[in-house]
Amino acid sequence: GDSWRLVLIARGQRDVVTARILINATGAWNEIFAETALRQQPQHRLRLDKGSHIVVRRLYNHDRAYILQAADRRVVFAIPFENDFTLIGTTDRSFAGDPSTAAPSGEEIDYLCRVANEYFRTEIGAADVVWAFAGVRSLYDDGARKARKPRDRKPQELKPQDIGRDYELMLDKRYGEAPLLTVYGGKITTYRRLAEQVLARLRPFFPHSRPWTAPSHLPGGDFVYDGIETLVERTLRAWPFLGAAHVRRLVRAYGSRVERVLENVSRLEDLGPWFGADLTAAEVRYLMRKEWAQSADDVLWRRSKLGLRFTPEQTAALERFMAETSATARA
Repeated sequence: GDSWRLVLIARGQRDVVTARILINATGAWNEIFAETALRQQPQHRLRLDKGSHIVVRRLYNHDRAYILQAADRRVVFAIPFENDFTLIGTTDRSFAGDPSTAAPSGEEIDYLCRVANEYFRTEIGAADVVWAFAGVRSLYDDGARKARKPRDRKPQELKPQDIGRDYELMLDKRYGEAPLLTVYGGKITTYRRLAEQVLARLRPFFPHSRPWTAPSHLPGGDFVYDGIETLVERTLRAWPFLGAAHVRRLVRAYGSRVERVLENVSRLEDLGPWFGADLTAAEVRYLMRKEWAQSADDVLWRRSKLGLRFTPEQTAALERFMAETSATARA
């Protein structure tokens, strides 16, 4: 028909939504979503590429990043991470299956350790890895199978790193049916331009809309580019019972929206339970209410990296609190 009707089932709740236009921007799940939710035949335009990372205790004391040349002609980066750690990545491996199952292999962890050991004085191994994770890149494959240097490599020997990181927008508009726009490829560094181009493609369906996002700030970003310290000082004056390191983390995470996180807090006790590190119930409630956090992993790994400082017992306590808070909100 002239609109999309989707049934959403999450945590036992069923919601039905309708939309004049549907945008499939599910990234690595693009073809899985098209096949299972939209009942469409896969187009096989997507190539999945797994990249793994490791986190170890801090390898150096300054705030700069390194780009390391590996023996296989790839580059590996080492970046200061969460003050006390170093993030090392990444790998390029072809991937197939459900992206949610992606995980670093022992071989990938050893590879990243070997590259780091070629450059840093502190030698590391798998036992020194405090956290390892993998993500799946969504690469647009036009079927041309062109390598960056075709003279160096036969087309059938194309490696994941040879596939471009560009994106492709495909609009499916059939007579009498609601349009479907599919986003193939892309990466986080191009997300804003990508979104602008998506809306530009859809403008014929919304003739009265006008572009407005280019000069706008991101949520919480309505301060000058070098104004972090000023915002930290202002927050410390408003909530003097908070520690400086705590406030700095909150400002880094939420910018000017730190005021919303702490809006009902006038004394230390108003923060509610402390779960571990400097995570409090006030912050967790904000994340659940405004940033759609549903699980402890959402808070500790997807909205922050406080999981690096949490024990299993603390994580379990946070999970219980969130489940109880969610149940109370639904009641």
